[in-house]
Amino acid sequence: MAKFIIGSAWPYVQTVPHIGNMIGSVLSADVYARYLRMREHEVVFVSGSDMHGTPIEVEAIQLGVDPKEYAMRMHEIVSELFKRWNISFDLYTHTHSETHIGFVRKFFEKIYKNNYIFIQEDELPYCPNDKIFLPDRFIIGKCPYCGYERARGDQCERCGRLLEPRLLVEPKCAICGAKPEWRKTKHWYLDLKRLEEPVKRYVENNSELPQNAREMSLSILREGLRARAITRDNRWGIPAPFPGAEGKTIYVWFEAVLGYISAVKEYFEARGEPEKWEYFWKDPSAKAVFFVGKDNIPFHVIILPALIFASGEGYTTRLTTSSTEYLTYEGDKISKSRRWGIWIDEALKLMPADYWRFVLVYLRPENRDVDFTWATALDIINKIMNDDVGNFVHRVLSFIKSRMKGVVPAPGASTAEDEAFAAKIQELTKKAEEHYERIELKDALATAVELAREGNRYLNLRAPWQAAKERPEEANTIMYNAYWAVRNVAIIMYPVVPASMERLWQMMGLRPPILWREATRRPDPGVALGDVQPLFRRIERAEFESMMEELKRLREEKWSKRYPWEQVIL
Repeated sequence: MAKFIIGSAWPYVQTVPHIGNMIGSVLSADVYARYLRMREHEVVFVSGSDMHGTPIEVEAIQLGVDPKEYAMRMHEIVSELFKRWNISFDLYTHTHSETHIGFVRKFFEKIYKNNYIFIQEDELPYCPNDKIFLPDRFIIGKCPYCGYERARGDQCERCGRLLEPRLLVEPKCAICGAKPEWRKTKHWYLDLKRLEEPVKRYVENNSELPQNAREMSLSILREGLRARAITRDNRWGIPAPFPGAEGKTIYVWFEAVLGYISAVKEYFEARGEPEKWEYFWKDPSAKAVFFVGKDNIPFHVIILPALIFASGEGYTTRLTTSSTEYLTYEGDKISKSRRWGIWIDEALKLMPADYWRFVLVYLRPENRDVDFTWATALDIINKIMNDDVGNFVHRVLSFIKSRMKGVVPAPGASTAEDEAFAAKIQELTKKAEEHYERIELKDALATAVELAREGNRYLNLRAPWQAAKERPEEANTIMYNAYWAVRNVAIIMYPVVPASMERLWQMMGLRPPILWREATRRPDPGVALGDVQPLFRRIERAEFESMMEELKRLREEKWSKRYPWEQVIL
């Protein structure tokens, strides 16, 4: 049994996450956390709402509300939506919690005492229209490396390079479009140059990093790390703890990544075990796995390890990042401003959470960008989820229910075909386990589908409906093996579609919890099935067209509202 800290990228609560955010972080983290719990490891799964920074502050000012009120309302909505998506967080918190604020301030005080922070006066972009210093993310312009027209002042989301506002070609204010002025201000900087070697060793020696995270991080390190300002001039944030830093706040990217530590601390404080967070974070054998989109790679693979090394507090450095490529929507990038995509509140008005979970994990962009189309989604639901998996499950359970008095039969003698299928069950179960261990969630789900397809082929080959008439012992062997396959499909798919697999477990006459070790042994005969019902259902063309009309209606109503929390469909 091992210790795992699982974290998903903290969603920024200026708006509700979309389906690309979901598969890139929260849903993928949930699937892996559920798998680890099935393996009976010690797991703490945390995340929270990223509450601070200029985007919230500016929008709150424009709406005439307090930034804290704005952020807290959105946090409550996003938190409720994650529950409806059946995300199994041990704690979903936010960056304005007392624990997080206190932890961040003490953490940076320690780094300051360790001489990794220095003060520097610099000229920073200032918007003369909005009368504020502009954080890096509020400067947009052309990337000097790849030419992308809408690169941000901290990072280009096309090529992934870390940037600074002065590097941008033709920079402008992201709020109003004005050309920024450069004005002097004093800030506190993290001396990343001094941390470059330990970070480089961490990346080079981390064999568990996915290829995109490794390549992007090594490319950044080859260019050399430069000091980055960790304070900002905006008011909505965590006050900087440094002497003379009154009126400054900690840059959200530097404080939010520390949330993986502070959230574990907060979780155990709430359980009345205030010291147990160190049992995870200060055990060198404990492993922390972060689930992020590829645009978050530098902050998780470079910045967070650098902060941990600078603190000298003995946190585990067994860190890895499972980083996905982008999920696009119908051939284009998801965009709130263009209202292009599907947001997680809308999604649940169209289909149950398990249908979305299955489709998104089946499409998970693990090695390349993947395009979500409704045609593909319907094929996955109708042909794969319902026909391949659901049909196999129903064929097996309904046959046992109607022809074998609803009791799992004891197997008789086996033919070569029976032995081959039994071996296939074990082979594919082991293959799925290997995929989960490597965080290849898409492939793990595909392996469950492959097992269901093999089960359907086996039934067609062995024809138990004929054997039951003349050779009942042979039919018993066939249906015992088929039941075994159904059970292992349920175990493999449980992390992906937990509600559906819990229902299937009951139909199979089995008691919770669903544990992975069950997949390594043959089922017990003599189990009485529960009530057998179809597991999934098809979405026909007329129903799909009705769904699209409903989505159109909901959006017309949604975008007519003024406040972001009024726009959310619950």
